[in-house]
Amino acid sequence: MRGPNEARADGYGRVYQASGDQHIVEHHHHAPEWSEWSGPDSVRHPAVGRAPVTLRDRVGEMDRLRAAVEPGTGNGVYVLHGLGGCGKTAVAYTLFRYATEQVGRVGLWVNASDPASLRSGMLAVAADRGATDAELSGARGGLRPAADLVWHYLDRSSEPWLLVLDNADTPAILRAGGWLRTSPAGIVVVTTRQAAARWWPGAELLQFGVLPRQDAALVLQDIAPHAGTLDDAAEVADRLGHLPLALTLAGGFLAHQVIDPWSLADYRVRLDGGTDIGIGPAASIGAVDETHFDPRHLLNSTWQLSLDSLTAQGLPEATPLLRLLSCWAGDPLPLKLLARAELGAQLHGSRVESALRGLLDHSLTELVQGQVRCLRVHGILLDSVAHATPGDQREQLAATAARLLLAMLPEVPERGAQDPAVLLLAPHVMALLRRVTRWGTGPSTVESAADCAHRLVVAVHRSGDYASALTLATDAVALATEGLPGDNASVLRLRLRVGRALFRLGRFEESEALYQELRSQCERALGPDAPETLEACLKIGSPLANLGRIQEVPPLRRRVVRVREETLGRQHPLTLMARSSFMEIASNPGMAGLPEQAEMIATGPELLADCYGTLGELHALTLTAELNFAAGLSRASRHAEALPHVLKALTGYEQIFAPDYFLVLNARHALCQILAALGRHSEAVEQGEVLVAGRVRVLGPDHPWTRTAQDLLAEYREADASLPTEE
Repeated sequence: MRGPNEARADGYGRVYQASGDQHIVEHHHHAPEWSEWSGPDSVRHPAVGRAPVTLRDRVGEMDRLRAAVEPGTGNGVYVLHGLGGCGKTAVAYTLFRYATEQVGRVGLWVNASDPASLRSGMLAVAADRGATDAELSGARGGLRPAADLVWHYLDRSSEPWLLVLDNADTPAILRAGGWLRTSPAGIVVVTTRQAAARWWPGAELLQFGVLPRQDAALVLQDIAPHAGTLDDAAEVADRLGHLPLALTLAGGFLAHQVIDPWSLADYRVRLDGGTDIGIGPAASIGAVDETHFDPRHLLNSTWQLSLDSLTAQGLPEATPLLRLLSCWAGDPLPLKLLARAELGAQLHGSRVESALRGLLDHSLTELVQGQVRCLRVHGILLDSVAHATPGDQREQLAATAARLLLAMLPEVPERGAQDPAVLLLAPHVMALLRRVTRWGTGPSTVESAADCAHRLVVAVHRSGDYASALTLATDAVALATEGLPGDNASVLRLRLRVGRALFRLGRFEESEALYQELRSQCERALGPDAPETLEACLKIGSPLANLGRIQEVPPLRRRVVRVREETLGRQHPLTLMARSSFMEIASNPGMAGLPEQAEMIATGPELLADCYGTLGELHALTLTAELNFAAGLSRASRHAEALPHVLKALTGYEQIFAPDYFLVLNARHALCQILAALGRHSEAVEQGEVLVAGRVRVLGPDHPWTRTAQDLLAEYREADASLPTEE
């Protein structure tokens, strides 16, 4: 919704530059409804797999947390902090169940591990608490403060709630967006590894560490009750450092032995005879120095014993599958991503199902409920596996992980709501980029990972979430440049997406400066006619127009049109987009009366004929060309000629988008002005009332664009009232 048409240009200029992101190369005719939610399918269910059989120890902490969610309580933030794998999420899950099932609170669960997941999850919270689709689209497009909208609806909630922000291991994400607040209507619980009080002002901090010896032994007996005595369990627990995650993995292994089941004593012997897992002598008395050890070391022998057992049972493929999973993140991973998993002789596609079943049986992964079928592996376990993966296997694993992501990420996503499974890939794409740089893989694999990030950013951008697109693109550039030179084509494409997101968020000076830099850099590195160079030339026109430098735009867009016509043909969708962008300039106030304006308008009929013939009448690019042509005609005071074109654009947009989608509102804005210019004031009033109502729903009553629409409506009403009435 944020575009040059809605920024500093006045009159028609504010309406007709909204199509700047129409990068369409496939002939799709219907975009998904904007009203479909592009976010997590549910925030009412914790994104965890199996619940703990019994929550051991944690008695004092649970008493405190239960008291915090009792009826009538609110305005509290509780931060559960501690080392990875110590069971913070299990405590939060247990509290969630208590609050929803026994206290009657609404439970809301959000993954706070990365900015995109946090943002989409919190907006889903707003939707759950009553925010409308229009309000959400405005927040997701950066047109109204997203966190303010979320907390407005949390504060207004008629039901008390518990909000869990899980895996908030980067607290700066919460602070940067203003996402962490208090409300008398509810309680917030955060799980994190970060204990520094400066991150959590006003919150109550509850520290979680490894379990006492007796409780650690009971965890093993809870999961594998027939594997041995309590003393045997205590000895194994000592060996595992009393870390809940390690205990869960060991218990899961023991519980699923069938043919030749191990006892706890057998397991301890194998641990003692295996690789050192990093526990010093203090472990023998149940003490672990939590300030100086990495919990990954506690897991190495645990998961390796499970994999060895699976190999002995005829499932050697479980090992490469777990290593492949370690290329991604510990967030819910759509299962269909593994549909084409192949690792040569190590893992054939026909064996993925059985290998995955083995990992599930040994608690190395777990299924997560939801509309999108997902699996989840604990992040600490993934880091441990990745760290232990042989160097000569890393390249193939990372390349396969990138190939699978590319197969699932759309090359050219439509505008509007995206497949929820695609948006779930955000943390996994970024995790792969981090993994390939840490593993030191070759440039081609880093490029593939960067291309995954590019596709993800495009999908998020076209869903309307420009703020998340900017964050993802910026972070991807930072990671990609650790393994690629700054003038690499994959890096430059990501930086071009940064420029688009900056522009959509109204940061025109930054967008223009970045595009200028990229234009020169692309020309030097890739050539003057490279697609990336042409993209920079085309897109720089949008911030330039909003900065009052419209005279600089025509030569740039004319150049893009010429080169694309020569290389792709006049009717290629990318050429049509460039031709439409060139014609669009005619609607800018700075072009009024200039000879170039007439030249641009003159290209309209042929452009429309080519769009209709190539793309069809309901393609978004065809409709945008109609709108741009109408804008140019109207700016040249040819209002009667403009009217049928703006009506076609509005009617078409209404068929493929929701009523409050920004292109629909922009076209209606244009129609109002054209009708008024033709003296049809009563019709302008009718359309203006619909426009104002839409602006209020999307932006709220105080937004400048809402006020502009209200001012125009007042003018139309005054003009209509002044007309003589028939006797």
